[in-house]
Amino acid sequence: MEEFYSNGKLLLTGEYAILDGAKGLALPTKFGQHLKIKHSKTGILNWRSLNETNTVWFSADFQIDKLKLLSTSDEDIAQRLRTILNEAKHLNPTFLNQYNGCFVDSELTFPRVWGLGSSSTLINNIANWAKINPYQLLDATFGGSGYDIACASHNRPIVYHKNNLIPNFDEVAFKPEFLDHLFFIYLNQKKNSRDAIDAYRKLEFNKIDLVIGVNEITEQIIECTRLSDFETLLNMHENLLSKTLKIPTIKEQLFKDYTGSLKSLGAWGGDFILATGNIQKMEYFKNKGYTTILNYTDIIL
Repeated sequence: MEEFYSNGKLLLTGEYAILDGAKGLALPTKFGQHLKIKHSKTGILNWRSLNETNTVWFSADFQIDKLKLLSTSDEDIAQRLRTILNEAKHLNPTFLNQYNGCFVDSELTFPRVWGLGSSSTLINNIANWAKINPYQLLDATFGGSGYDIACASHNRPIVYHKNNLIPNFDEVAFKPEFLDHLFFIYLNQKKNSRDAIDAYRKLEFNKIDLVIGVNEITEQIIECTRLSDFETLLNMHENLLSKTLKIPTIKEQLFKDYTGSLKSLGAWGGDFILATGNIQKMEYFKNKGYTTILNYTDIIL
């Protein structure tokens, strides 16, 4: 059996602006996705996607030589998967040639709705399986900045940016003493990243100023040693993006009376936010119905 694994991700700084070359502090997570492949002699690629409870949520069967879809539990997802597999074969024409058939299981270790990278971990796993460049496969399928692909194969925080479309990343020692005051809270709804990217692309603003502002904040956050300074930088980042996106910050929208700092992570309006505080302060969010709350060390590698 062949097996591959990719880490999930959270983007602490640089959301949206990272698409235009800004530096983002990206955090690989302890959650991710496995890809397991077993040979068969059926002439069929039998695909199953399983969630964190080991329950099959999607399945599809393809004729392995031409990747013709034979049957599936979801036509739309099957066609997207077929596109990914075909692009992988385009990038490496020998991909799948050694198989007379195979059983493939893609197994998440986190709930799909969390937005930790069910797509990016899949892309990275398939790229590793096909022995191709994962960034090229991403560009040919889902698109995006690629920071999530970098997180998939790194076990420490990274600073990521694209320079002339070329991914650049460096591992950093981001481990301030106040990590136990950082919490990730799920907003009970998943945001579609592709829709958010499309909306961002339609905005008119000074991209150079945004990139410079985000870069300065990212660099200062990496060196930050005091929680109060860290909170000030989070607030600056939120205000900068709020002005660019013309969207109120998450604190203004939902948590005006929260005494700590809050920051959206990734596409605004869904998935996780970062909150500063202590375990007692997290009762504020639980009382509002936000019960998925993870401490930094519970989720980040």
